[in-house]
Amino acid sequence: MVKEIFTEKAPAAIGPYSQAIDAGNLLFVSGQIGINPATGEVVSGIEAQTKQVMENLKHILAEAETDFSQVAKFTIYLTSMDDFATVNDIYGSYLQKPYPARATIEVSRLPKDVLVEIDAIVVKS
Repeated sequence: MVKEIFTEKAPAAIGPYSQAIDAGNLLFVSGQIGINPATGEVVSGIEAQTKQVMENLKHILAEAETDFSQVAKFTIYLTSMDDFATVNDIYGSYLQKPYPARATIEVSRLPKDVLVEIDAIVVKS
């Protein structure tokens, strides 16, 4: 049985999907972009967007009664690999060893023309 996870502390879905789905011992968190949930607006710049993405993810994980330490894998989507070092530094500041697995992919475009999107798969303990 699956259960929808929703928090008002992260942006509402902008399509037919859930912020996250709890599937027992696995949690699948949809890709988060740099939307400030209080304003509904995309924040400006790669640094602000990355911080907002990580905050959005943090709030969704908290709603599911877990945190970054339980993430097994992240996927990061960037519109430019030139932003890799900046995103990597900010992303890394939210994590502790052992770090989760990760893939980083450059894409041609993301929703709302943001610069970064990150999704996660969590193993709940």
